[in-house]
Amino acid sequence: MSDATPRKRAGNTAPTSAERLQRLLALVPYVVSRKAVGLADTADAFGLTERELVDDLNLLWCVELRNPDPYCPIDLSYEGGEIVVSQAESIGRPLRLAVDEASALLIALRMLADVPGLEDRSALSRVIAKLEAAAGEAAAPSAQVAVQVERPAGDEALAQIRDALARQRRLHLRYYVPGRDEATERDVDPMRLLVVEGRTYLEGWCRRADGVRLFRLDRVLGVQVLDTPAEVPADAQPVDVDQGLFRPSDDDVHVVLEVSANGRWVAEDYPTESVTELGEGRLRVQLRTPDTRWVRRLALRLGEDGRIVAPDELRTQVRDDATAALTAYAS
Repeated sequence: MSDATPRKRAGNTAPTSAERLQRLLALVPYVVSRKAVGLADTADAFGLTERELVDDLNLLWCVELRNPDPYCPIDLSYEGGEIVVSQAESIGRPLRLAVDEASALLIALRMLADVPGLEDRSALSRVIAKLEAAAGEAAAPSAQVAVQVERPAGDEALAQIRDALARQRRLHLRYYVPGRDEATERDVDPMRLLVVEGRTYLEGWCRRADGVRLFRLDRVLGVQVLDTPAEVPADAQPVDVDQGLFRPSDDDVHVVLEVSANGRWVAEDYPTESVTELGEGRLRVQLRTPDTRWVRRLALRLGEDGRIVAPDELRTQVRDDATAALTAYAS
C-alpha cells in the first residue's frame, strides 16, 4: 500500500458525515459487484487517495447489519492491495434513484443531447432510453419538461466556430456587450464550446481583452474565420464554471431593484446575486457591478416595470436621467 499524499478538496474542507455515508453506500456495491478490486483502482474511481480509502474501509468494520443474521458485522480485507467485502448483501445492491433524482438526471441528459456540435448522440440516446425504462413512472415528470438549448447564433455561425476549433484558426467576432450596451469588434482564438446554465458559450483568448473570455452565442452578431492560426497562450486557464458564471468583487456596487411581471426577463438576461419572489409575478433582483451606467439605462428601459431600491445615489441618478429625458422630449 502506497503512502500517497492526500489530494486537496475544493475549499480544503473535510467531507461531512452525510457525504461520507453516501460514499460508503456507493463503495460497498462497487466492491461487492466486482468480487475483488484493487485498492489503487478503487481510490482512483472515487477520487480519493489510498489513505482516505483505507480510512473509509476501516469505518466499515464498525457497521453491523441485521441480515443475514442479527447484528452481523461486515467482513472485509484489503491485504496485498486487493479489497474483498463479504456479508454485506443487504447493502450490496446499487442505490435506487428517487423520483426527483431520476427526473433531474433525465432532464440533464436531454439537455446534453441537445448541445450544439455533439457528433454522436446514439450512445447518449441509449443511456436515456435505459434510464427511462429503469425509472418507470419516475421518468414521467421529466417527460413533461421541454429542454431547449439556445442557438440564436444560427447553424451557420456555429458551424464556423466549430470549423475554427477543428482547424485551430482565429475568429473575428462582432459581439454585443449588454453591460455597455454596445457592439464590439474583436479577434478571438477559440478554446472550446460549452453549455452553462442552459446557454451555449464560446470560450477563447480575446485579443482585445488580452485574456480568456466567455462569449454567449446569442450575443454574437457576426463571426468570420480568419486564415491566422489560433495562438492561445500556454498559461491560459479555462474558466471554472462549476460554480456558475457570476464572479462578484468586493469593490462592485451592490444594486437592488424590483421589477413587475413584465420585467422578469431582467433576472434571466443579466447575472444576478439573488432573486426573490414578491408575489403577483414581481421580483426583487440583487446584483453587483463595477459600472452602474448600464443599470441606469436598464432602469430607463424598464420604465414603470422596474425601480431602483438601492443604493440611494443610483436611484437619484436614474431619477435625474428620466427628468432630463422628459425635458428633451418637451423641448
